[in-house]
Amino acid sequence: MASLGRAIDPPSRPVQALQAVGRGIQSLGRWGPESWVSLAIVAGCVLFTFAQLSPSDILSSSTPAGGDMGAHVWGPAYMRDHLLPSFRVTGWTQDWYAGFPAYHFYMVLPSLAIALLSFILPYGLAFKLVAVSGLLTLPIACWAFGRLTRLPFPVSPLLAVGATAFLFDRSFSIYGGNIPSTLAGEFAFSISLSFAIVFLGVVGRGLETGRQRVIAPILLALTGLCHLIPFLFAIGGAIVWLAISLARKPGFFKRVWWLACTGVVGVALMGWWLFPFYLRSGYMNDMGWEKKTNYSDLLFQRSTLDPQLVNSPPIQWVLVLALLGLVMSIAWKRRGGVFLAVLAGSVAIAFIVLPQGKLWNARLLPFWYLSLYLLAAIGVAELGRTIASLLSRDPDTPRRSVTIATAVVAALAGLTVIAMPLRAMPEKIALGPINIELGGVQNDGRYHWLFLSTKESSFIPSWARWNFSGYEGKPAYPEYRDIVQTMETVGETNGCGRAMWEHEEQHDRYGTPMALMLLPFWTDGCIGSMEGLFFEASSTTPFHFINQDELSYGASNAQRDLPYVPGAPDQAQFDLGIDHLQMLGVKYYMAITEQMIAYGQANSSLKQVAQSGPWVVFEVSDSPLIEPLDNDPAVLTDVAPKHWLEAVTPWYMDPTAWNVWPSSGGPKEWQRISEGEMPTANPTTPVAVTNTQIGRDTISFDVTKPGTPILVKVSYFPNWKVSGAEGPWRVGPNLMVVVPTSENVTLSYGTSVIDWGSWFVTFLGVVGIVLLWRAGPLVFPEMVPWRRPRPTQSDGDSDSDSNGNTESDDDLESGVASESVLSAEDVNVSGDADPR
Repeated sequence: MASLGRAIDPPSRPVQALQAVGRGIQSLGRWGPESWVSLAIVAGCVLFTFAQLSPSDILSSSTPAGGDMGAHVWGPAYMRDHLLPSFRVTGWTQDWYAGFPAYHFYMVLPSLAIALLSFILPYGLAFKLVAVSGLLTLPIACWAFGRLTRLPFPVSPLLAVGATAFLFDRSFSIYGGNIPSTLAGEFAFSISLSFAIVFLGVVGRGLETGRQRVIAPILLALTGLCHLIPFLFAIGGAIVWLAISLARKPGFFKRVWWLACTGVVGVALMGWWLFPFYLRSGYMNDMGWEKKTNYSDLLFQRSTLDPQLVNSPPIQWVLVLALLGLVMSIAWKRRGGVFLAVLAGSVAIAFIVLPQGKLWNARLLPFWYLSLYLLAAIGVAELGRTIASLLSRDPDTPRRSVTIATAVVAALAGLTVIAMPLRAMPEKIALGPINIELGGVQNDGRYHWLFLSTKESSFIPSWARWNFSGYEGKPAYPEYRDIVQTMETVGETNGCGRAMWEHEEQHDRYGTPMALMLLPFWTDGCIGSMEGLFFEASSTTPFHFINQDELSYGASNAQRDLPYVPGAPDQAQFDLGIDHLQMLGVKYYMAITEQMIAYGQANSSLKQVAQSGPWVVFEVSDSPLIEPLDNDPAVLTDVAPKHWLEAVTPWYMDPTAWNVWPSSGGPKEWQRISEGEMPTANPTTPVAVTNTQIGRDTISFDVTKPGTPILVKVSYFPNWKVSGAEGPWRVGPNLMVVVPTSENVTLSYGTSVIDWGSWFVTFLGVVGIVLLWRAGPLVFPEMVPWRRPRPTQSDGDSDSDSNGNTESDDDLESGVASESVLSAEDVNVSGDADPR
């Protein structure tokens, strides 16, 4: 009667969720040795990774440094202090590039996590914990992928080992995903990658069972809000899963519908950020990353790498084991292994055929390498299972002791191979008063441990110490602190404003060559930096790099295809650079080399106002942020936003053309010209500009008479609106011009129609989640098995469920599905997944 009553009056969904949690807790008492071994291996991978990242420095309150990470420090603090109090996570800032849209073109979720966590933890600690979270969760995510795709024990725990090997891969350092890339600043990519792997596991399960309809789109949205490149990888992987699922024929339309709902709702959930990103992408900057064309080497050999990078772990051995994993997956009909093989092949093809563009093809390599590492783990695990089957009286029930031994031995061997270059093996064992030496660095410089030795010495631990000991831990910190304090004092005495600092690679002694990007971070926005980290987020970026080439003895020339002059600048080129600073409203120039200091002292537009250590600070005269134009601008016709740079760069480099500024639009009285056409000078009525006020996202000023075009030396973006004037219009190089219609003019950065529409799409996404939750799972026709079902009875020392029997395989959707949807294939009698 109880079962009949339950069928007539099923428990509510909240009750189902609580029951699922209760069953999960009860299952802990039924864990078998496979489950405990899996837990030990996955936890060991996480702890081993954390131990190599200088834990004492991570847990300190130091301000993280190193590569891009040292400049990322600015973003979450700005979000916490200025955007969140206005109930925004994107907005405007004057801190970099003469102003740019903060987080409009950069993934927001990791920075939001740091900002929120910093309300309860010291900022530096909050930043570092979030920065390493993607590294620590990737082994867990790969283990979860194995569980969700029903790969048998010991595959899932060894996937965590494969993920750990990927993390310590030293063949690339900026592409994303591994530890070197994360330490270089790609921590958002690492976090996104963990979400992407779990998402792909959920898709694999959902296309089999019809469940996971709520969690899948949420995971997709989380992936995209952390980083777009793993988001694209996740979408591509989902399509691969669909193709593999449809190979088994039944339920074609229902499976397509499951994935379509996941994609549409997931994209809608992140629509509030994704659609403004896409629809305003014409205002992004393209740094011109050059396509990698040494395809064979990067995919299969890794013999030609950048300095300090090495082919470790050797890709050739990974390929051999990955090939074994492919063969075993086909032989044993493992969907997860076949999926990884097809996915790896798809990534390799995309790496080759992707054209030169904003998406750098090298950013796809981490997905290729990770897929290989996971396939290699499958190869090792399935080899052990095959041996276990051969030693068992029943081939369908592999000998349990062998599968457990495979997991333990393979995990220990894998971690040892990873640890040797790190020189992280235990060097001695203390047994009371007796110390047993196990190894260490010998006189020959090689690292020895037991019978193993290596001459390799990984840079990863030293990079981690450099980053996480922070700016405060650098020998040059007193010099860095003094120049920051000097600029803060200059701002208090001479006024706040933008600073252009001379570039040199030796700035790395402060913690990163980008250390001075944090001038607005340390001075609470009083001193802005013309260079910032989010290079693609501002169309003013290329003009900054032109200026840097003119004003630095050792310019970085970071952006390709700009009119740089070879070698160090001469006095004439330096003077042109100062003219450019005046054009962009820069108030201070900071020089460090003797040559640039001498040029600055010889330039009549510069006045030395401070000195700190090797730095000399000049104030730039005649550089107001708001000023009237002497002549009406000329409107460039048929120039799309994405082609603006090519259209105005010749004008920017020709001082004789500066009497007439090129504009993207304007009143009908302004002349219209084609790109390259010389305009005529049409004089304006002289006026005075007074009462200038520059806020973080507002600008106001008065004019003595309306009608004269006024140049506003703040970067243009369509979200700027004006009252008391017509405009604003984009004017070369990337500033704004307005035509006052009253004596009082106010510009404000607000929410556009695109923004409001995108938030409405996200609202629809939330509605979609509710509808999917209410609808419950889709019921698919029974799939054609990939291999015949295996018996469940135990045979002596055989692995009765061959799969780590007691690891809970409960659905991730918190009881969304009713029990009527669960088939016998979904969970076997021991509570573990059937390895199809």
